[in-house]
Amino acid sequence: MMAPHLRLFTAEAGPAEPPSPSVRISLRELLPLIALAQRHNYLWLQDFLDDEVCVTEDLYDILRAFRAYRPSA
Repeated sequence: MMAPHLRLFTAEAGPAEPPSPSVRISLRELLPLIALAQRHNYLWLQDFLDDEVCVTEDLYDILRAFRAYRPSA
């Protein structure tokens, strides 16, 4: 297993452009990791909350409908 790559940013460097997405991952693999990080309140997750993700149009439609869904009592 390779050690994680860490980068040090100095104040002189200023804000940089965020890197372009370059890794594909399935929701099956991603969701449990995100859920675990949120459940245990890992602070690093907050660094990515404003990042955009690309999803297929059909998944987006389902997510919009789900967000509007209100179960009856």
